[in-house]
Amino acid sequence: MINKIKHIGPIFVIIAALLWSLDGLLRRGLYSLPPSVVVFYEHLIGFGILLFLIPKWFPDLKKMTRKEWIAMILVSLFSGALGTIFYTAALGKVNYIQYSVVVLLQQLQPIWAITAAAILLKEKVTKKFLIWAALALVAAYFVNFKDLTVNFGTGGGTAIAGLFAVLAGVLWGSSTAISKYVLNKVSFLTATALRFALAPIFALGFVVSMGQTSALFTINSAQLISLLLIAFSTGMLALAIYYYGLKRTPARVTTICELVWPASAVFIDYVYFHQTYSNTQILGIIVLLFAIYQIAWKNKQV
Repeated sequence: MINKIKHIGPIFVIIAALLWSLDGLLRRGLYSLPPSVVVFYEHLIGFGILLFLIPKWFPDLKKMTRKEWIAMILVSLFSGALGTIFYTAALGKVNYIQYSVVVLLQQLQPIWAITAAAILLKEKVTKKFLIWAALALVAAYFVNFKDLTVNFGTGGGTAIAGLFAVLAGVLWGSSTAISKYVLNKVSFLTATALRFALAPIFALGFVVSMGQTSALFTINSAQLISLLLIAFSTGMLALAIYYYGLKRTPARVTTICELVWPASAVFIDYVYFHQTYSNTQILGIIVLLFAIYQIAWKNKQV
């Protein structure tokens, strides 16, 4: 029975990743707002919802030591605020071009997550795991880049954009391992509540420091609805599902399972924007799903 519970973890990680692939659709009306303002409101709304569940997670706080508190503060700063801001800034530097170096470098996120899991959590990274993980990364490249080429001609800001994308990947990847550290002590709901309680504080600091305070008061009703939809889908709900899965899954496996995100995003492009699949994308999706299966379920010891 215990093994069955453990093996269900990757399924929840994949469900969260599938929800995240809807993010682009839900945020279409929010691009006029500074990223820090969006981060502030989506986390503030999410925490407001979690307050209704305070009896479920608040008592769990007494289990946390100073190390867990520091870890949760770092996750909220790295993943909740800085990572999102860096990645959005990177896309802005290349005018949101889809097949750009920014997208390529961000897809290297699993490398940082696996490295952090090995260093911080002492997770064993076997040769077999590395082979399947490398195959999954290559397959993700096939999925993301329809013509298998990266657009490097994105102007003079490409180098800075690449740096921002790498920083975002490092912050998001390391946050997976740090979150796992906290989840070894507390419930998934407690970790979610802390993330959504702390992230708005950091986001507000960025809003003030960048002189974007006035943007806090320009939210219209349509944008508010978008933020509420995000909270109940790709935001707070998706993170709670993700943390539920991460608590039951090694961080190194979790980061590979997250790669279903681009595959799902391509499917949304097909359904919503009527974009066609290329043969290489279809091949990439098949190989990616097979590699995830090998890592998460078939070879339990990878």
